[in-house]
Amino acid sequence: MKKVKDSSITIVQHMTQMDANLAGNVHGGTIMKLIDNTAGIVAARHTGKNCVTASIDRLDFHSPVFVGDLLRLTASINLVGKTSMEVGVRIEAENFMTGEVRHTASAYLTYVSLDAQGMPVEVPPIQFESEEEKRRNCEAGERKKNRLAERLAEKDKELCSK
Repeated sequence: MKKVKDSSITIVQHMTQMDANLAGNVHGGTIMKLIDNTAGIVAARHTGKNCVTASIDRLDFHSPVFVGDLLRLTASINLVGKTSMEVGVRIEAENFMTGEVRHTASAYLTYVSLDAQGMPVEVPPIQFESEEEKRRNCEAGERKKNRLAERLAEKDKELCSK
């Protein structure tokens, strides 16, 4: 059985002028791509298979990221289902000249593991060791329940409108 730390990663990227909009802030889309790439690596490391993004839960930016900042993305598995898993990513911006670190965003992404034919395949189980890992797993379970309830409500709404 795999442990959370077996697939967890931290990636640091220096934000440059190529990442910025006209105001000098880093594009949200640039950060979103880095989030998806980082979480995708975690999912693939856990399963040893190709994994695709099924959904991204709400993403709120708490503070801007500026040209020159170091963007730190820390990602780990929060929940494992039958063929899917939730990966959490914490995003921090660091002004390495002053040492100031800002929590920029947090994101929760769901990935599906695929076999060689592109069909969903079972995800290996995971062992949660620390209290923080157990807490994140519990919170991920609540998010999953909410996503499923939301999906069911959308289907009911579609049926009623026909």
